[in-house]
Amino acid sequence: MNSDSQHVTTTSAFGLICPGYRLLAYFNRMFQMRKFHFFVVMMGLLPGLRGTEVDKLLEEATVAEFRQDSRQALEKFQQADKIRPNDSLILQKIARQYSDLAVEQSTVEDKIRYAQTALDYSQRAVALDPHDPVNVLSLAVCHGKLALFSSPRDRVRYSRLIRNEAEQALALNPNYAWAHHVLGRWNCEVATVDKTSRFFAKLLFGELPDASVAEGIKHLQRATELDPGELNHWLELGFAYLAAGQPEKARAQWTRGLGMPSRGVHDEPAKQRAREGLAKLD
Repeated sequence: MNSDSQHVTTTSAFGLICPGYRLLAYFNRMFQMRKFHFFVVMMGLLPGLRGTEVDKLLEEATVAEFRQDSRQALEKFQQADKIRPNDSLILQKIARQYSDLAVEQSTVEDKIRYAQTALDYSQRAVALDPHDPVNVLSLAVCHGKLALFSSPRDRVRYSRLIRNEAEQALALNPNYAWAHHVLGRWNCEVATVDKTSRFFAKLLFGELPDASVAEGIKHLQRATELDPGELNHWLELGFAYLAAGQPEKARAQWTRGLGMPSRGVHDEPAKQRAREGLAKLD
């Protein structure tokens, strides 16, 4: 949850509005439980399914997801959805696969189509279970993915939605590390929009939401406390410290994150960004 589109530069994602919105690529993993024991948990949530066809499909989908094979996982989750429709967890997992696959499409039109499909499934999941913070945060991920391929006006609109949805997820679970992570990166990136871009954004599309690097650091620090085994929290905290003008603290966080094993499809690209950051400090 790779192409260059997933890890955009500081000028391509929000364009004039919110540069550096590469955080959204990493948060596609909001759609998945990081543990390979997801299947065991799911079976606990879906009593009576052990030994059924759905059981087998969900297990196969989870194995594919663990292998980072989004196409295979999507196929299996869709088959499970046909047998057991309107299950919010299955819908959320389908959304995650579409989100992952969006950036692999060859045309902008197909990228948008996949991202919109991911949003549609996420919205269905939220409608079925609006109190699940993972479902709610998945909306932020989908809006972020759509922002990568949208007009500046829509990017401003999506930026507000992303913040609101992340805050809603955090309200549902104050200890949700990834919601803190999203809000941390969102604050840092919106706060560091240059004055010229901010002026034109306000003139054309309305005021950008309030944000601060200090608030971003606070959320990212909390993410590392809640989920210290997730390398992306440490790496992004490093970028937050760099934005705050504290390069040695940035170095410490990057060094820690780089020393952790890569487990997900976005871990190596995240590490590469950190290595490039370290190189600039030397």
